[in-house]
Parts: sequence; C-alpha cells; structure tokens
Amino acid sequence: MSQHLPTSPYRGTRDFLPAEMSVRTQVFHRLYEVIERYGFARYDGPILESAEIYEAKSGQEIADLQLYTLTDRGGRRLALRPEMTPSVARMIAANANKLQFPVRWYCHVNCHRYERPQRGRVREHWQINVDTFGSASPNVEIEIFELIHDMMAALGASRDMYVVRASDRVLLDGILTEMVGIPAEKVKTVAALIDRWDKYPHEQLLEEAAGIGVSPAQFDRLEEALSAGEKLLEAIPADVMQRSQLAKVLDGPGRELVTFDPFIVRGLAYYTSTVFEVFDRHPANSRALFGGGRYSDLVNLFSDAQIPGFGFGMGDVTLFDFLETHGILPEPLPEADVVVIPSQADLYEQAASVARILRGSGWRTSVPLEPRKLGKEISRADKTGARAIVIVGPSDWAAGNVVVRGMASGDQQTVTVDAVATAVAAQLDARAPEGQQ
Repeated sequence: MSQHLPTSPYRGTRDFLPAEMSVRTQVFHRLYEVIERYGFARYDGPILESAEIYEAKSGQEIADLQLYTLTDRGGRRLALRPEMTPSVARMIAANANKLQFPVRWYCHVNCHRYERPQRGRVREHWQINVDTFGSASPNVEIEIFELIHDMMAALGASRDMYVVRASDRVLLDGILTEMVGIPAEKVKTVAALIDRWDKYPHEQLLEEAAGIGVSPAQFDRLEEALSAGEKLLEAIPADVMQRSQLAKVLDGPGRELVTFDPFIVRGLAYYTSTVFEVFDRHPANSRALFGGGRYSDLVNLFSDAQIPGFGFGMGDVTLFDFLETHGILPEPLPEADVVVIPSQADLYEQAASVARILRGSGWRTSVPLEPRKLGKEISRADKTGARAIVIVGPSDWAAGNVVVRGMASGDQQTVTVDAVATAVAAQLDARAPEGQQ
C-alpha cells in the first residue's frame, strides 16, 4: 500500500473550509466598511522582509524566539513577517516625498510567529492593521479610539462586552523614575515585569523584582502606584503629564473612549507614548483581544524624516474567540442564493442561460453539473441553503417560461424567462446577503 502525505496543516496553521470562510468574509467585510468610512486607504506589502527590521525594533521575544528566518541564495537574511508595522514604516519612508501627510492606511495580511499553539495563539494569523502617519496631534488617538468602537459595534458588540485600556510610555517612565525611584537604565526591565504582572503570584513578582535590583521599598511604591488605577493620574508630576500624549486625550473627549490603566505596557520596543489594549469583559474569555500605540521613531530606521505614527493590529484568532464567546458570529452564507435545475439532461444549456441572467442581476447562482432526478436536486438545493430554485422543464421552456420557487415559503409561480430575475428578487426580498453586494 502506498504511503500518503499527511492531510493536516503545519502545526499552528489552519485550513478554512467554505462555511468558515463565509463567516470570516462577512466579519472582515463589516470591518473594511467601517475603516474606509473613516478615510483609510488599503495597502499591501511583501510577506518576506529583511530580518533586521524586526530585530531592530520589534522586541526581544519576537526577534529571538518567534521569528521565522531563512537565508536566500544571495546570502540575504530574510524573515516571514511576524507583524506589519515595521513594513508599513519602511513603505512610508520610501514614499514620503510622494505622500500628503497625514496619511491613513490599513491592510489585512497574514503574519507568522513561532509560538506554542494554544487558545488565542497560533503560528500563522491574519491581522487587520490600521495606522495614521504624519501627525503628533492627540486627535489621532481620539479618531482611532472612535474607530475601534465603531468597528466593534459593526460586529454586534456593545460597550459592556469589552473595554479599551490605555497607558503611556511617557507616564510609565515618569511613574517609575520620579515616583518609585527606579534608575533610568532599569526602566525597560521593570516595565517588562509590569507587563507580566497579572500572570504571576505576588511572591514570584517579589522574587523577580529583587532579581533585577528593585528594593522592597521600591516594590511597595510600585505596587501602590499600579493599584491606584485612574487615581494615579492625580499624583503624577505636572511636567510628566504635559509630555504625555494620553494625558491630552484624557483631558478632552477621549475620556469617554478609554480607561487609564497603568498595567498596559505592551512589549514591542518601538512604542514611544500612548499604548492601549482592548479587553474582553466576559469571564470565560477575560483577555486582551488586540492593541496598539504611538511610535514616533520607527520611520527613522529607514530615513531621517520625522514621521510619527499611531495605530493598532487586530488579530483574527482572539477576535473570533470574542465573537464566539458572546454569540455574535454571523451564520455562513449558502453555497448559492439560487439553483437553476433542468428537469432533464438535454436542458442543461437552457438552464445555464437562465443562470447567466440571474448572475447578471447580482445573485449567486449555480446549475447542477451532472444530471440527477429533479427531486434529488431540489433536496440538495435545500440542504445547501439555497433560498430559491428555478426549474427548467421541457413544456415550460417551449412556451418561453420557467418555474420559480421560494424554498422557505414553498410558493412557486410560472414566469417568462425575461421576468425570471424580477420573480427571484421577489422571493429573496430583493436584497443580496451581507458581504455579497
């Protein structure tokens, strides 16, 4: 017996069969519509990039542990992109002299990270990235936060299902150096500990803090500051607040859009000010869904131009976990809206001509490829979710007619071929399904 190749995908990657792909397409279609209503234009870029752009700014965890790398025949070290932000910064730098800033860009790409597959984490994921480049105004943050709420609403999520938690690298630096007494050279190390705070028991936090040179007194001050939540803003020195982008956001309409949370750090090394994460409030899925922040220096990897950016990446894995947890995933669309069935094999061409009329009117229409009994084809059309069928019979066709039947109502009528599109539209409520227009 021959040895067959495995049918399972590479660990941490996924196959999407048509029903699941239908659900995904509907979800993404809703998100694209909202993003584009805000004036964001879609772009794309290569899946292969120079490995050094991630090693320079993406952070140690990605660069050292999660990067898929290869060396091409020319000796160049490349990587499968683990995220899109360094790539878009490269593209902005390369085209800066042709762009009219600020620019609003978005993409939807697949990214690869060598992670241990588990709930919420895979090795290939699809991510929507939304970024604004060329403005240091806090209005950028406000607009992005408003966009996120509108995106979530488009998916059927209400505000009580999730929360946007935000902090600021400038505020964090001020808290650690001026309020806790952490030396400037240890700020990044302590920030990394804060990023893991809710994952470790108190004793382990104490032990790790001591290991990086944080004294018991400093640890107590740090714990007190982090536990203060929004009240901490009142204790932060005024000069630090003045340098904070998030403080400006919270001083205006942004107060209603986000919740200040000093535990939000985000591990990516390129963030310079505002950072945020969107959290699921449901106890069964209490975790961060996606996040982002402001990066003022990333474009400087590629040019001397000072072009600040702000944006976020929304990954598909945690997003769909959220939608499933809250029961707001859309249903898969049927294979076709209409099936045109010839009652005998020699009427296939006639049925195909009717199908072309319906496709021209925007309806997804199929025709059986092989002759089967009429009853079996009607049953198959029903099982695949078709909302209407058109039956092409010899005597009807000779008179220039076909039969249109609604699958839900069972109502049917004999109409002329010229009127078939109108009759089908009436059976389907004259409305194409979402994601099909």
